[in-house]
Amino acid sequence: MAITLDQTIAQKQRNWFSSIFASQTFWVLVAVILACIFLSFATSSFATPTNLYNITRNVTFVAIIALGMTLVIITGGIDLSVGSVLCLCSMVLAITMHAGYGIGTGIAAAIGTALAVGAFNGILIAYLGFPPFVVTLGMLSIARSLAMVASNNTVVFQFGPDHDKLLALGGGAWFFGIANPVLYMAVLALLTGFVLRWTRFGRYVFAIGGNEHAATLTGVPVRKIKVAVYMISALSAGVAGIIQTGWLGAVTTNIGAGMELQVIAAAVIGGANLAGGVGTAFGALVGAALIEVIRNSLGLLGINAFWQGTFIGGAIVLAVLFDRLRNLRQSE
Repeated sequence: MAITLDQTIAQKQRNWFSSIFASQTFWVLVAVILACIFLSFATSSFATPTNLYNITRNVTFVAIIALGMTLVIITGGIDLSVGSVLCLCSMVLAITMHAGYGIGTGIAAAIGTALAVGAFNGILIAYLGFPPFVVTLGMLSIARSLAMVASNNTVVFQFGPDHDKLLALGGGAWFFGIANPVLYMAVLALLTGFVLRWTRFGRYVFAIGGNEHAATLTGVPVRKIKVAVYMISALSAGVAGIIQTGWLGAVTTNIGAGMELQVIAAAVIGGANLAGGVGTAFGALVGAALIEVIRNSLGLLGINAFWQGTFIGGAIVLAVLFDRLRNLRQSE
């Protein structure tokens, strides 16, 4: 029986709606929206311009790193070092500028440090076969130790002749009153989404996560791609460190402590599968947004802040459970 054009279009629309409603990212986005609506009525301070400005700015640091983490998770890996890499890159930037160098030199030093750390992680994992968990757990300790050594475990808050430029870079709002970190996040998210969706590199990343052995047999440069994704993950941490330094106006050796857990949670809650092969840039942003809304709401509702880990951990478990149920339904 011939299928008409209208039937074909209707079938595509049904498939599109089905994929949307089956998407974990969609339901997390719905949860974020409902939480914002609830908090707007439950508290008098949530929907204020100042609080919303703070939420959108605070979410950017986790979200930017989650973009890089998502690529690592899609390949089936993990990067536990991102919080410490953020600390190390922030300290390198601060010390370089404190020594009298300009902001360009400081940023270049921080970016170079991030890429070196990422390359080190990637080479050990891709070429020497070390488990990602072990390598990045070791780097978590190494990077923060190096930051302490470089600064002698002191606070750096003077950034030389370009001090004001750095503060404006991270704490300013150059366009329409939107915080600069939010603009950086949006640009990086669009870039990451484009790479994953439209480039050969993105297809290779998904291929490795889907079936690494098959990817190798089809000619995918698996080792090079793995090194690249760990460099991107470290680079995203370095970029977040630069921005956060400008926002805070000071760097301590405990900056970024425990951040790797929030970043991994954001990626997983947003739909990335720890087994590999699944993940999106938009999902990383949505997951980070949910975590920040949870963190912000606890104080506004008068709930002890120590419950934050419970809520975030519960969200991770629910996200994995949702993915598990979806996989079981598809297998049936």
